[in-house]
Amino acid sequence: MTEQLDFTAAVERDIFGSYDKNIRSIEKNLDVSVLLRDGHLCVTGEEKNVREAVNILRQLARVTENGGAVDSQQVNYAIAMKEENKTDDMLIRMDQDIICHTVTGKPVRPKTLGQSEYIRAVREHMITFANGPAGTGKTYLAMALAVTAFQREEIQRIILTRPAIEAGEKLGFLPGDLQQKIDPYLRPLYDALYQLMGAENFQRNQEKGLIEVAPLAYMRGRTLDNAFIILDEAQNTTPEQMKMFLTRLGFGSRAVITGDTTQKDLAPGAPSGLDIAERVLKNIEGIRFITLTSRDVVRHPLVQQIVRAYEDYDRKNAAKQKREHEQNHSEYRNRNRR
Repeated sequence: MTEQLDFTAAVERDIFGSYDKNIRSIEKNLDVSVLLRDGHLCVTGEEKNVREAVNILRQLARVTENGGAVDSQQVNYAIAMKEENKTDDMLIRMDQDIICHTVTGKPVRPKTLGQSEYIRAVREHMITFANGPAGTGKTYLAMALAVTAFQREEIQRIILTRPAIEAGEKLGFLPGDLQQKIDPYLRPLYDALYQLMGAENFQRNQEKGLIEVAPLAYMRGRTLDNAFIILDEAQNTTPEQMKMFLTRLGFGSRAVITGDTTQKDLAPGAPSGLDIAERVLKNIEGIRFITLTSRDVVRHPLVQQIVRAYEDYDRKNAAKQKREHEQNHSEYRNRNRR
């Protein structure tokens, strides 16, 4: 079948993308043909494929008509999600959910359904745990929500913290005093704040004590009221550190704990505070656990492929170890019977 769509020339240009990259992706993955004929956009192919392609094209048109930018990441994500029948108005809803704008005017919004669920969880819960691979926007979106709450005066200060765990290097070998040794571990947080608030605005609020970026050890013994607190790289906390952090929370505060349980820098065999917290706190009202996956990676497409490759490897390795364990157990029982 063939279905005809009528968009303005400007909308068509945005939908097609550079060198028709977006349309080529839709054609290849949905097995349809998309052509411009007499000023009309014609989609041809099997009925089911045409309807899916038309749905995606109409959503992309709405996004660009509302002033949003259409990029290959949106197109590829919409194509990937069609298998789960979640594409109806998906792109439009995400495009309209603007958290804030960067200092350059770029809107900060969710780019995947997982990110949308994460943002909603943070808005509705006092404590939110987000576990997922690199590139899923865990920390950046939490900081955008924190900056928005701060600017709206919903909270009085922002506190960002990380455990200062060495990833193969030792703090003692770094130059400078203690703060200078720790700063490299906190640099990603500074970079995100500069982008969201501007360097001068951030430094001014930091000098007033309204924004604090500090290692996790500095949280001990404090009570944090009316604050938005973000604990980053939580997979590198010990269970004791996680308990210490969670019990700092005071009235009017909100906490977001982010981490990736596949990238721990703890000593071999040491339990992670993030793993233990999910088992201990999963049934407590007011606490929400969100799991992001490779589908929520919004960096370069190659990063998404890398994450998926490691997920497949870990899954196969776990299955292999399970089979070997079962085989060894079976052999042990057979020997005992003899």
